[in-house]
Amino acid sequence: MENEAKKFLNYVKKTKSQQTYRTYESVLKEALNYIEFEDGYLDITPYRLKIATQSKKTIAKKISALRSFFEFLQSEGHKFKIVGDEHIKVPKTLPKPVNIEHIKEALKLSNLEEFTAIMIIFSLGLRIGEAVNIKLDDIKGGWISITGKGAKTRMLPIHPKLKEIIKKYIETYKPKKYLFEKDGIQINDAKLRYIIQKPFKKIGIHITPHQLRHSFATYMLEKGARITDVSELLGHEFISTTQIYTKLSDSLKLKNYLKAHPLCS
Repeated sequence: MENEAKKFLNYVKKTKSQQTYRTYESVLKEALNYIEFEDGYLDITPYRLKIATQSKKTIAKKISALRSFFEFLQSEGHKFKIVGDEHIKVPKTLPKPVNIEHIKEALKLSNLEEFTAIMIIFSLGLRIGEAVNIKLDDIKGGWISITGKGAKTRMLPIHPKLKEIIKKYIETYKPKKYLFEKDGIQINDAKLRYIIQKPFKKIGIHITPHQLRHSFATYMLEKGARITDVSELLGHEFISTTQIYTKLSDSLKLKNYLKAHPLCS
């Protein structure tokens, strides 16, 4: 089982973000001490008992990582039945969008590197792992090719203002292969997160790159963008994910209500 876990983690390292890799590595290291494999059954009940006192969200995250591992095992030809794999209902919690005025304030205090990093995430609605993996070859004309979850690629339009920012950034920092590099080497998620958060700390607030992604989706919807378009831009496989991820504001709900109601026409 440990050898298969190593093979799985090598696969994850090549196809997922560094943060996802670290999560899977931590879960497997913990879980393999408790999972029992016997007579064609893979029993994770002992592990479920071990983590039973943790939050539902944490348990669900760990079980989800195990499911990915089990799917990998099955793709490798292993046959077994899983015991103790019941789903857990998790409350849907969303990060609050960053106030647009705070974003503008942070941009004013940013150097070119910080400005570009913030705009890449906020203007395109990217995940942090997607941003660090942007290669210069991915940027062509007014479009950028983004490799998301499951190694799926999507083409995103680059706003003219962002295009100028990227051009100036490349001319100044002269990256060789990846857009975000340090001494010719691709930076990791943690480094890019630090670059993004630095100007926000100057105005006294803490944000995460994921909040900027959420802000992108929220403000797009508030300005009237179709949820199907936003879903595609975010790289969601199902529109239901976007519906959970992006809370429509009360004002937009009221606007759509008044527009659609037969008595308001």
